[in-house]
Amino acid sequence: MKKGAGRALLTALDNDLMDLNDGCDATHSPAGSRSLAAAHEAQPSVSSNQAVQPTVSDGSASSRLHPNVQAMVRAAQHHGVELDPKEFRPAPGETTPSAAALSTWAQNSGLWSRAVRIRWRHLLRLQESGPIVLLFTDGNAGLLTGANHQQMVVYVQNPYAPPGTPAIAVDELRMSGFWAGDAVLLRANGNHVPSDAPFNLSWLIQLVLGERKSLRDIGLASFTISILSIFPPILVMTTVNKVLQFSSMSTLMVVAAIMAAIFVYETLLGYARRLIISVVGARLDAKLSLHVFNRLVRLPLDYFERHPAGQTMYQIGQVYRVREFLTGKLLSTFLDLMTLCVLLPFLFYLNASLAWIVVCCAAVITLIILAYLKPLRGMYARVTSAETWKAATLGETIVGIKTVKAQALEPQRKALWDERIAEAGKWRLAFERLANWPQTIAAPVERAMVFGTMMMGTYLAVTRPSSYTVGGLFAFMMLSQRVAQPLVGLARLVEDYEEVGAAIGEAGFVLNRPLELDAAAVGVRPQFMGGITFQDVTFTYTGTKIPALDRVSFTVPAGTILGIVGRSGSGKSTITRLLQGINRDYSGFLKIDGTDLREINLRHLRQSLGVVLQDNFLFRGSIRDNIIAGRPGLTLADAMQAARLAGAEEFIERLPNGYETYVEEGSPNLSGGQKQRLAIARALIHDPRIMILDEATSALDPESEAVVNANLLRIASGRTMVIVSHRLSSLTDCDQILVMEQGRVADIGPHSTLLKRCSVYRQLWTQQNRHLESRTARPAVIVPRLSASIDAEQGRQS
Repeated sequence: MKKGAGRALLTALDNDLMDLNDGCDATHSPAGSRSLAAAHEAQPSVSSNQAVQPTVSDGSASSRLHPNVQAMVRAAQHHGVELDPKEFRPAPGETTPSAAALSTWAQNSGLWSRAVRIRWRHLLRLQESGPIVLLFTDGNAGLLTGANHQQMVVYVQNPYAPPGTPAIAVDELRMSGFWAGDAVLLRANGNHVPSDAPFNLSWLIQLVLGERKSLRDIGLASFTISILSIFPPILVMTTVNKVLQFSSMSTLMVVAAIMAAIFVYETLLGYARRLIISVVGARLDAKLSLHVFNRLVRLPLDYFERHPAGQTMYQIGQVYRVREFLTGKLLSTFLDLMTLCVLLPFLFYLNASLAWIVVCCAAVITLIILAYLKPLRGMYARVTSAETWKAATLGETIVGIKTVKAQALEPQRKALWDERIAEAGKWRLAFERLANWPQTIAAPVERAMVFGTMMMGTYLAVTRPSSYTVGGLFAFMMLSQRVAQPLVGLARLVEDYEEVGAAIGEAGFVLNRPLELDAAAVGVRPQFMGGITFQDVTFTYTGTKIPALDRVSFTVPAGTILGIVGRSGSGKSTITRLLQGINRDYSGFLKIDGTDLREINLRHLRQSLGVVLQDNFLFRGSIRDNIIAGRPGLTLADAMQAARLAGAEEFIERLPNGYETYVEEGSPNLSGGQKQRLAIARALIHDPRIMILDEATSALDPESEAVVNANLLRIASGRTMVIVSHRLSSLTDCDQILVMEQGRVADIGPHSTLLKRCSVYRQLWTQQNRHLESRTARPAVIVPRLSASIDAEQGRQS
């Protein structure tokens, strides 16, 4: 197909459309109803990097998106979901976003989506469906908004067209000139397991039932195997009663042939059933892992600050124990029950008296197990608590291993670990002892069931040979084993459920906590300039009564360098936490460029901020990967530009492998200053409008701090900078300095002004620069030089 055919045909169609719109008002002028072709002409070719440029509120910015990406954004908006183009990940080597990549993007954002290849006749049936993304052969895209089966046309809309622009009627001939059948279907995901539903057994069962087709195949295979399991006992009965009694070799050959055929077919069915179960298990593991990780990263930061990492990891690990129960014991027991439903009537057909012995013994075993459920539940709760604390101790030791080594705390940690091990072992042993009693009491009942049926069957075969034969006894014995197993298994399943119930409770303790707002669909995405306004903001941390911020009010224009100082606990870092949306349960108003922060999409907000903390974490991987972690689609040139701006380029180039130098966990091969500059480069990769440096230089050596401070003015160009620091000397060049005192604003202004009018700031400055005053008592040869330096510095700032 000739490239550009779609544009040419759509241009001709738009000419017809514009003739029909001659009488319309200005909103339907040619500028307001641009054709698909015209819009695509303005976007002749877009690379995969351009496909993931950010979307902002103005129309000109959205035109930077690839047509395929723009079409997906418009289609998702119809279903109430805002797709973030930054999250689109093209497949490696793709120059044009493919249908599969677009579909995966929509699925990850909570939509139901499929990449399909359909024909014209299928399009005509989509008269009442929502928008469908059509991918054209020349790299462009359109939105199918409807169809008219009588007129044999479909209606296609330009994804860049303003809302309300009429769609274009296209017939099959013209459509075939630029469309080969590629499309992306998407709709609101109503037939899936809700990602925000409480994590409990009902949710898990719903997840398993999502594999209905595979479960149906497993059920059919199990039912067939159950039917086949009737034949071996019948054949054995025939062999004993006919072959042995009448020495019929021909009957033996027939029985052997039938038996061989049944064994082969049963073997193949068993293999297929086990394979399907394995596939279902793998699929459920993948879905559970995605769900668990999604819920985990959406938990608020407060949760991780209050709970040990080891405890959280142990509790999350219980999810997979539950999955093993659902696809293991639970599934196998229900499959056995299917066998029971088939075999039990046949068992009563063979001999009702013996069948009642089996059923009664199974009922007694069930009652024994049920009697022990309550004490087992209480005992297992203690086991779970002990195991949780054991995991918390291990995780805390691993996370704090540097402190353990530095302070020689190994003996103390070993003693604590021994205590946790002893506690967990004590309750585990107590639980096993208690669980051993129902098994011990039930064992004689199981033996009585086996030998009782055998003895009673033998008695009947001897005393009533006409009504009950030896072959019938053999057949009943074989079938009774198959029937007793699921009955006993069902009783023990109740016992296993107590452990699984505790596991669900442990996992639910983490997964059922309140999440941060849905970053995929909630909130506006404004284009930030950087203006910050606090208006009577009051915030109190959970578990405390004294407000961390008390009616804080100040305004920072866009492009301002704002320093925040104050004593420990004055609320400096709390201000930055509120700016990042970590805590949103404050009173008053916090606005960015006039938009209340609680109305802003959380993910968009954080992607628009550049945050550098006092202790920054670098991930395993190369330096380049760490810098572009937030924008993996960017290139080495982008990483080099961010590193240059952060002042990190000079030390990176001295490393043996440059930007490909591998960073281990904990970054042992990098100094504190190098890690901090990499963190600044990583924050700059988003080109944020607001940069937050929360004690970013407090842990640096003087040389590294000087390098970072030397780059601050260059970094701050075109941005709003919020710098929290205890070192007032590093904030003297700030446009404004906010002084906090016990959660309130003491004053705000430039350095020189605060020295004159703010007693809190003057006291902090005096405390930190007392060493300069003490030198006045030294020999006179030094005094003029220092005095001149101080006077010159004050004169420059004033």
